[in-house]
Amino acid sequence: MQLVIENLSKTYPGGVRALDGVSLVIPKGMFGLLGPNGAGKSTLMRTLATLQNADSGTARLGDIDVLNEKTRVREILGYLPQEFGVYPRTSAVKLLGHLAALKGVGANSRDRLAVVESLLERVNLSDVRHKPVATYSGGMRQRFGIAQALLGDPQLLIVDEPTAGLDPGERNRFYNLLAEVGESIIVILSTHIVQDVKELCTNMAIIHHGRLLKSGSPSDAEESLRGYVWSKSMSKRELSDKSWDYPVLSTKLVAGSPLVRIYSEEDPGHGFSRAEPDLEDVFFSYLNRSKAS
Repeated sequence: MQLVIENLSKTYPGGVRALDGVSLVIPKGMFGLLGPNGAGKSTLMRTLATLQNADSGTARLGDIDVLNEKTRVREILGYLPQEFGVYPRTSAVKLLGHLAALKGVGANSRDRLAVVESLLERVNLSDVRHKPVATYSGGMRQRFGIAQALLGDPQLLIVDEPTAGLDPGERNRFYNLLAEVGESIIVILSTHIVQDVKELCTNMAIIHHGRLLKSGSPSDAEESLRGYVWSKSMSKRELSDKSWDYPVLSTKLVAGSPLVRIYSEEDPGHGFSRAEPDLEDVFFSYLNRSKAS
């Protein structure tokens, strides 16, 4: 099964074009949708999750027309939005059981409880299953979110900005959980964090201002910039003076000094050295091209 999106467009009242003719083929496995805030990622996720309508275009999941057969989509869909609320005093086992009942999981309450206990064990929340979800840490709440998204054994799982605000330890635990899930189903990971895509995804796309800028594997995307990325550590004054004129991919402080990475198809001189390209370079190079156009 694969998800095929063709020429999907959406314009909000006021003229904001959130999606502009997006076409993608998303196979089984982890797929990263990368873009800055406001790029149109959440609009695309909400459309695929049957929460809003597109203005035009098509999306097919196997033989299912995603835009017109919403009930069929919801039967095989798991969705973890960017933010979700919980009942303040309800335990994980009771809340997940309630959600399972709403989704029609299990023939009876005993079957549902078995499914709930199994999912909480899978996301490593079994020891705290009787504690209110409202008291969980950010990472624990996200793992609970994945548990509810996995109710009913979905074939398509959509997760929107799942690691924002997580500490490194929780982020790694979440990576491992998503990687395990993505071995057998389609998982779409929407994020502005390049590291999420680099660590998890076998395929990816970059979206900006509602337009698809790049799609393919992260490794191929990095390879496309080989020989064109240059870096130099410099003083803040040298960075301010900027005696060179090349597109800046990124600037970050390393040991208190700016490390500047630029794009150039020839040796830029000025003390720059050729650097190994990474996915962040790819991301910023395509955003720069989009802004220039």
